[in-house]
Amino acid sequence: MAAVLRREFSSFFKSPIGYVYLAVYFLIAGFYFWMLVASQSPDISLVYSSLFLFSCILVPILTMKLFSDEKKQKTDQLLLTSPVSLSSLVYGKFFATFFVYGIGVSITVLFTLILAAFGEVDWMVMIGNYLGLLLLGAAMIAIGEMISSLTESQIIAVILSLIVTVLLLLLDSVVSMLSIPFLSDIIAAISITQRYNDFVNGILDISNVIFFVSIVVVVNFITVRILEKRRWS
Repeated sequence: MAAVLRREFSSFFKSPIGYVYLAVYFLIAGFYFWMLVASQSPDISLVYSSLFLFSCILVPILTMKLFSDEKKQKTDQLLLTSPVSLSSLVYGKFFATFFVYGIGVSITVLFTLILAAFGEVDWMVMIGNYLGLLLLGAAMIAIGEMISSLTESQIIAVILSLIVTVLLLLLDSVVSMLSIPFLSDIIAAISITQRYNDFVNGILDISNVIFFVSIVVVVNFITVRILEKRRWS
């Protein structure tokens, strides 16, 4: 897995994708931090809550090439027949993408340190927000990676990932329109937005951590099964 991770991580910076992603992410995060400073508010959670939507939108830029590019370059069969387990392949690409995403998120730590130098900072809220953004990204990366394994077109991979993201974000709206308590409870339980908002408010609920980690594990398992089917087809 380590070899796949190193190869994939370096590939992000051998093309413009990694640089473009980080530049856009830093620009957006910096804009919201500037607004926070301009309003003279010490509440860093305002930055994190704003980054929620943009993280969901930007992650497909990172995941679109994970397997789609391999299929387009006809190197996917070489990977699938290499002496590397499919789980190592999937998680190697997953963690490489997650590390790039983590570099983008790390700018928020700098913002918090700047605020701490000039006033009081609620560190539990900061930790909760940071953890929530990382877990959200991990779930979105796993979903994007699975979608990338289904097509050789990076454009299609991006579009499908965005559609899935929008559907997940609309779950709260669906809950508000349903009058059937049973269905409402089920949809509310799988709502990414509600669980992320707990982190934004500094609520470190282990069930929310398990929820996002479960998405990663289950979706990556499905991705492995998809690749396994292609390996033997």
